[in-house]
Amino acid sequence: MDITVQELKERLDKGEKVNLIDVREPYEYTEDNLGGQLIPLGEIQHRMDELDGLQDEEIIVQCRSGARSATAQRILEENGFNNVRNLVGGILAYRKL
Repeated sequence: MDITVQELKERLDKGEKVNLIDVREPYEYTEDNLGGQLIPLGEIQHRMDELDGLQDEEIIVQCRSGARSATAQRILEENGFNNVRNLVGGILAYRKL
């Protein structure tokens, strides 16, 4: 299931705690981020333990445009995470709001 940038922005503006995972590279994260936890896509398989306990909680994955996060969403779902949402359009769409 996906999440729109509008929905995420409303939730962040309200101060809602969200499990946001940024799957871009560190240099991209340094340039601009939404405050999520940085776990680059290439490392996600090896860093599953950092997400322990979140298997049944909502996790939102985001990248630059939505492609890498869609891959991360699939990987997490294959590893037992039941409520993973991809940020449609990624940070590019978020910043256009």
